[in-house]
Amino acid sequence: MAQKRSPVRKTGLAAGLLVLSILAGGLVAGLALPSVGALGLVAKSAVQDFNSLPADLTAPPLSQASSIYDANGGLIATVYDRDRTVVPENQIAPIMRKALVDIEDNRYYQHGAIDPKAVLRALNTNAATGGVSQGASTLTQQYVKNVFVEQAGSNQQAVLAAQQQTLGRKIQELRYAIKLEQTLSKDQILTNYLNITFFGEQAYGIEAAAERYFSVHAKDLTLPQAALLAGLVQSPSAYDPIVDKNLAQQRRDTVLRKMAQYHTITQAQAKKAIGTPIKLKVSTPQQGCITAQQGEGFFCDYVKKTILSDPAFGKTAAVRQALWSRGGLQIHTTLDPKAQSALQQSVTSHVYASDKAATAMTLVQPGTGNIIAMGQSRPYGVGTHQTEINLNVGTAMGGGLGFPTGSTFKPIVAAAAIENGIQPSQTYPSPYTMPWPAMTDCAGGRYPKGGAVHNDSKSLVGPFAMPAAMAQSVNTYFAQLEADAGLCNVATMTNKLGITAQAGGEKLSVVPSMTLGSNDLTPLEMANVYATFANHGTYCAPTAITSVTTPDRKNLPVPQAGCTQVMSPTTADTITTILKGVVQDGTGKPAGLTDRDSAGKTGTTDASKQVWFVGYTPELSGATVVSDSVSPQDLDGQSIGGTVVGQAFGGTLAGPIWRSAIEGALAGVPASSLTTVNLP
Repeated sequence: MAQKRSPVRKTGLAAGLLVLSILAGGLVAGLALPSVGALGLVAKSAVQDFNSLPADLTAPPLSQASSIYDANGGLIATVYDRDRTVVPENQIAPIMRKALVDIEDNRYYQHGAIDPKAVLRALNTNAATGGVSQGASTLTQQYVKNVFVEQAGSNQQAVLAAQQQTLGRKIQELRYAIKLEQTLSKDQILTNYLNITFFGEQAYGIEAAAERYFSVHAKDLTLPQAALLAGLVQSPSAYDPIVDKNLAQQRRDTVLRKMAQYHTITQAQAKKAIGTPIKLKVSTPQQGCITAQQGEGFFCDYVKKTILSDPAFGKTAAVRQALWSRGGLQIHTTLDPKAQSALQQSVTSHVYASDKAATAMTLVQPGTGNIIAMGQSRPYGVGTHQTEINLNVGTAMGGGLGFPTGSTFKPIVAAAAIENGIQPSQTYPSPYTMPWPAMTDCAGGRYPKGGAVHNDSKSLVGPFAMPAAMAQSVNTYFAQLEADAGLCNVATMTNKLGITAQAGGEKLSVVPSMTLGSNDLTPLEMANVYATFANHGTYCAPTAITSVTTPDRKNLPVPQAGCTQVMSPTTADTITTILKGVVQDGTGKPAGLTDRDSAGKTGTTDASKQVWFVGYTPELSGATVVSDSVSPQDLDGQSIGGTVVGQAFGGTLAGPIWRSAIEGALAGVPASSLTTVNLP
C-alpha cells in the first residue's frame, strides 16, 4: 500500500515548488534564469516567508445588491456598490463551469493548489522567450487574488496593492491557496470563484454577468454564451463584446477550441458554436433609488441614509458603510404603496416639476412613527427639473435647509401653554399690531419688550380666546401666549416633539418669533409633531425600516420608534379639538375632509415665500410645504400647477395638496373619530 504524504510533506513540496511558481508567474520579467546559487538563496527566503504566514484565508462577505421593499413586499429599488447576486452551484450552468476550467486551468481537478506541470511548462516557455509569455496560476490561486481585491473594496490604492505581482504577494496567495484546497472541495472553490470574479460592464459574479450580457440567469447559459463569459475573465475590458464584438468573438472561439481539445465538447459542437454569431441582449445596470417608479426615490434615499447614520446598524460610520457596501440586504420598510401613489399623484398634479416652486409632503402614522409616504413634485434624479435633495428632511439625511414653518408652529406654543396651566379660554386683547412682550430664553437671556408683531389683516383684532385665535391664526394673540407660557417652556416642548435643531444643523433659534415659525424645519418633523397630537400626546420617533435581513438570513436590529408620553392626553386632545375647528371654520377650511374627522393648521410665511398645511386624521398625519427651494420668492403671481396664484395662503395652496393625498391614501378605510374635549 502506498504511504500517504503528510500535510507537512505536502507543504514542503509546495514550498519547494514556490520559487518555480514565482518565476513562471512572471516576477522576473525580462531577466534570464538566475544562477543555481542565487536560486538557492531565493528558495530559502521564500520558504521561510511561506512558513511564517497564517494559513487561514478570511474571505470577506461578497458585496452584492440589496433590495428595498415597501410594506406590502413590493420592490422599491435595488441598490448596490457592486452589482452581484451570489448563486449556489446548482444555479450555474454546468457548461459554464467547464468552460472556465478549460480556458483558465484545464488540469484543475487533477492538481492541488499548484499545478507542477503548468509551472514547469511556463518556466520553460518564459526562459525560452527571455520574458513572460505564460503564467501558471491555478484557479485556486486566482480565487485568492480575487479575495484580496474584494477585501480592498472601493479603495483604489488597496486594489492596486492587492494586484501587485510581488514575491510577498505570490507567497501569500500560495499559502492561502494550499489551505483552501485542504478545507474546501474543488467544486466549492470553483463556485466561489464564479461568484467573486469580475466580468466587466459593472458585473461581478456569473449571475450578474449572465443578466448583463444576455438577460438570462446563470443556470440558463448556452455553450456559446458560457464560452464568451469564460473568455472575459482574462481581461474583461479587452474582450468586452459590447465594445469590440470581433475581438470578443475571437476570444470566445479560443475557449470553444480549448473545450473541444480537452473533450468537454465534441469537435462538431465546437464548430457549430464557432459558427454562431455573438447575440447579445444587454440589460443596462438598473440600480439605485433613481429607479423607483412611484416617486419613492426620496424615501429610498432616506432609508439608505438611515442605515449609514443610525447606530442600530453599527457603532461607527465605517462599520455602517461596510454593511451597506457588502449589500445583499433585504430591507423591508414602512412605505404604504397605496398612500405613496396617492401622495405622488397629488404633489405632481398640483405643482408641476417645471414650476419655479416645488412642493414636498410626508405622511406619518400616529402611534407608530411609521413613515407611510414621502415625495415631492420634482422627480428624484439628476436631469432637468429633477433633484436628489430630499426636501422632506434635513441636511443630515440628504435633505435641504428646511423652511420657516409659519403658523403651523402655533399648536406647539399652545401645547406648552396648556401643559403649564394656561386654559384654552385665556383671552388677550390681540390688536392688529403691538410690541413683542418681554421674554427670557432657557439660558437666561432676556428679550425686552419692543419691536412689533402684527396680524395678517388690519381687521383681525381681538379680544380672542385660544380656539378662535388658532382658527384665524392671530399673531398678536400667540405672541402674548408664548410670553405667558414661557419661551423656555416652548423650546422644551419643541425638543420633546423631536425637534432639537434646525434642518441645516443649526441650533434652534429660541427667540420670540418662534411662535410665528421662524425656525427652518421639515415636513417629516412637522408631520410627526401633529402625529403626536393625534396619538394623545405620545411621541414616536419617525421610522422607515421594519426589518433588515443579511445574505446569511440573519435579522439585524432596526431603529425603534421609542414612543414616550411628552404631554398629557388631555393637552393633546385639547389641541386636537382646537385644530379640528381650524378646518371646520378657520383658515384651514379648504383642506378639511368631508367624509371623516380631520384637524390641522395653515402656515404662511412673510411675503408668502412658503405656505404650509399640516393636518391629521386618526390614521394619518401629513405635512405639506410649497416653496421655491433654490431662491425663495413671493409665491403670489407665480404659475403653479398650471394656474397663476393670486394670493398664496397655506389653506388655499398647500391645503388642497394635503386633502387629495389623504383622501387617496385612506380611500376604502373605515372612518374613525378624533378624540376631542369640551372646551371651557
